[in-house]
Amino acid sequence: MTKRHEPGGRVKSLRLLRSWSQAELADRAGISRTAVSAVEMGRLVPSVAAALSLAYALGCTVEELFGVAEPPGGPEWAWPPGRDPCRFWRAEVGGRTLLYPVEASPMGFVAHDGISRGGHLTEDDEDPRRTLVLACCDPAVGLLADIYARTTGDRLLVLPRSSGKALALLQAGLVHVAGVHLAAAEEDGGNAEAVRQLVSDDVTLLRVARWEEGVALAPGVAARSVRSTLGSKLTWVGRETGSGARRCLDEVLAGRPAPRRLAYDHRGVAEAIRCGWAEAGVCLRLTGEEAGLQFLGVRVEGYDLCFPRRWEDDPRIQALIRVVRSAPYRRLLAELPGYDPTEAGQVERLAIGPRDTP
Repeated sequence: MTKRHEPGGRVKSLRLLRSWSQAELADRAGISRTAVSAVEMGRLVPSVAAALSLAYALGCTVEELFGVAEPPGGPEWAWPPGRDPCRFWRAEVGGRTLLYPVEASPMGFVAHDGISRGGHLTEDDEDPRRTLVLACCDPAVGLLADIYARTTGDRLLVLPRSSGKALALLQAGLVHVAGVHLAAAEEDGGNAEAVRQLVSDDVTLLRVARWEEGVALAPGVAARSVRSTLGSKLTWVGRETGSGARRCLDEVLAGRPAPRRLAYDHRGVAEAIRCGWAEAGVCLRLTGEEAGLQFLGVRVEGYDLCFPRRWEDDPRIQALIRVVRSAPYRRLLAELPGYDPTEAGQVERLAIGPRDTP
């Protein structure tokens, strides 16, 4: 049994998950800081009264905190690794420890937690309950991850995915949070209706921003309006079905065939145009301007973070809400082209009942 599975290790892990010092836990439990330290180090078996107080403060039962631990179940791959050996990240999601094959991250190179070789895992001793997993397509998500890490000491692990794929991972219980921008231009309910169609559990939508999506154009393309781009023989780069940008693209093309060549994300669209592989594509104003491209706005839409309501009290989710509502994060978003954080932190709870079966 590793230290984090021993009673003292469980006390420490739950304390750190809430970003409490030993003094804070001692104050909440009504015992001394020295006693908390001794319990965490395994040098003191607490009295019944102290054990009850610690369990109450940490929001669990005495049995969960100090009972004899069952041999911990082995971690599971979120999806099969594509190579061997394979570096991986690790996180606790819905009571399971999941391993994620390392992939390209919007935050650059993110340190891995271990390596799998021939089915044998070599991993560090970090607590997987201190990682929050977010799947999204927000090109500015690095700002959120940076402030989250600095204010909580925990990690926000970001998997770059379109809105549809992010919600599929959420539905499968493989991530904590999915980023969503799927509302069509004519829909008044924002992202709620699209989310209702793709998930089967009650969820909460946390507004991050309203952002501008539109058509990015290669330098030299003479177009003053979106309509004028449709009258020109331009080479377009598309996005996959299920992405918010694809919905916007379909509206722009108005029934014309979708492009065959697809980009992975908003920056992929801008990069394809910047490198000359395409002349037009739909992306966010932020990525279009970053690449030095012309940009014609199409619409302003809401971007939300979606998570199961049953996880709303998870300290990691609570920390995420605080960061989204924080002044430093909102200020940084306001300084980005096309981002409006006025509504940041607003919450919408969706009750999604069981679906009727045919």
